Amino acid sequence: MYQKHFIEEIKTKSAELGFDEFGITNLENFEFNSSKIKEFINNNYHGEMHWMKDKLEIRSDPKNIWSKAKSAIVLGINYGPTNNPLKDLKKVKRGYISIYSRRKDYHKIIKSKLKVLARYIQKIESSQVKVFVDTAPLMEKPLASSAGLGWQGKHTNLVSRNYGSWLFLGIILTNIYFRNETKIKSNCGTCSKCIEVCPTQAIIKPYSLDARRCISYLTIEHKTHIQKDFRKKIGNRIFGCDDCLAVCPWNKFAKKYSDIKLSYIKKLDMPNLKTFLSFSENDFIVYFIGTPIRRLGYNRFMRNVLIAVANSKDLSLIDYVLKKLDSRNELIRAMAVWALFCLNKSRFFLEKKKRLDLEEFYYVRQEWLNGEYN
Repeated sequence: MYQKHFIEEIKTKSAELGFDEFGITNLENFEFNSSKIKEFINNNYHGEMHWMKDKLEIRSDPKNIWSKAKSAIVLGINYGPTNNPLKDLKKVKRGYISIYSRRKDYHKIIKSKLKVLARYIQKIESSQVKVFVDTAPLMEKPLASSAGLGWQGKHTNLVSRNYGSWLFLGIILTNIYFRNETKIKSNCGTCSKCIEVCPTQAIIKPYSLDARRCISYLTIEHKTHIQKDFRKKIGNRIFGCDDCLAVCPWNKFAKKYSDIKLSYIKKLDMPNLKTFLSFSENDFIVYFIGTPIRRLGYNRFMRNVLIAVANSKDLSLIDYVLKKLDSRNELIRAMAVWALFCLNKSRFFLEKKKRLDLEEFYYVRQEWLNGEYN
């Protein structure tokens, strides 16, 4: 009876702090999730995310990150958009930024709330706690599922009855053992919309994702050249992808976010590609300060912008693309070559005659040599 009252106290405080979802799970019977992450790594589905493989053993069980941990308090904050973001993909002259990134970096906002809640827990019950927000080797989605916040859908993301696919997660590990475990079974049924909508077929089967094909991975985590097969499918997405989240039927229950600190940054809502093409590295740093997009770095950001430009069919951007052919960075030059080919083939061949013999970098040369075979 005391523990039930204790849980209600924590839940009430979490709501006061702005958390929309709350759940608690102990850390027993985590073997299934451990086997899934190991299968993911063994199949090399993690791509260039080497940190996942390097810390596989720690990630496979929360107790490996902190041996004293006995339970996880899982919190969720809704960030559901007001409109269906799939409509934004038709605005090809503008850059699509994933819904979660059109605001200040959620890590800091949620972590500050978690710390307040952690201190409150320790005030009412002698205990040890540690807080985590998406940066430690911890499997948040399986923990959220075990805690009853929702279930992992066929797209492998968490689905909530109340908020659909739009939840930021935070975890508090504690050395207190909680008895309750309210894991929710999958309610995806026969629906396969998330699988069907994926432009690159990254969801290779229900509940299994090959990150190497995922547009979110390609535009955010992938550090090198993006292979040609994926570029057209990326469309105007310059940071992330929300297709599998946006198409989920459970989103009809999603409520608009309420936390003022998670409010949109208006300039990140479908910005003009022409603006970004003219950015210097300093412009990039200043424009995206305090947002998740900053982690890309200028060169990968411009790589993504040039792919979107190539798909835009906007001939007014050709002069901007030509300037990028002189970039010192081979990642940018290579995608400028491809963008030029897509926008103006005659100008592409003219520039090729002038530049190919002078180009030293392999990937840039390949773009000049293979352009006519696109």
